[in-house]
Amino acid sequence: MTRPMTPTTLPLPATDPVAPRSRLAVPAAAALLCAAALLAGCQHEATVDPGALHAATELYLARHGDLCLGKPRWPIDVTPAEARAHARDAVQMPVLQHLGLVQAEDIALPATADAPAAAAIRYTLTPEGQKYFIARKTATGAAAPADFCAAHLTLDRIVGWAPEPGHPAADGGPVVVTYTYHVQPAPWAADADAQRVFPMVARVVQGDGSLQLKQTFTHDSSGWTPVGG
Repeated sequence: MTRPMTPTTLPLPATDPVAPRSRLAVPAAAALLCAAALLAGCQHEATVDPGALHAATELYLARHGDLCLGKPRWPIDVTPAEARAHARDAVQMPVLQHLGLVQAEDIALPATADAPAAAAIRYTLTPEGQKYFIARKTATGAAAPADFCAAHLTLDRIVGWAPEPGHPAADGGPVVVTYTYHVQPAPWAADADAQRVFPMVARVVQGDGSLQLKQTFTHDSSGWTPVGG
């Protein structure tokens, strides 16, 4: 996996491409869609600079294109009860251990108001695993929790864009961009067992160049800005 960047939430999947990448060559299918759509929506589409939207999506993925696993807190403890229930961490941690990304030790958890004392297995990141624990920043540059990440996405192509549902089609209104991507997986993310216990990773890796994702952008004097980025 190449340079670590900021994680992103990846909405999956999109199924309704609507617009061309360039004003210079309008595919027939996109033209038919525009003719069949509401006039306001087509007028909105015509006001969008495809090159600027393409550049904004590239920048968004450069900054926020890491596919992460939602594991910001380490170490991770797995109790016998969680193991019996096949809880997520109980299933995933042994695979990461086998891949050399975490190490395990037996511990005794003290009693709390909610649970009695119990044995557990504590998983901590190894030096190899630390390579994929990526610090994040918000769009304002403020610090946010780090996360354990499996891949980085880059832009393949813009499939289309449309006004955000519930918003009028007007200059400067939010647009939802549909795009496909290329994926740069961490070496361990290609492992069959890793893809079995992290099925979303498998889906994203296998969707390179074909799976469609969406991102909403708003426009102001500084250009296109990702919503939630």
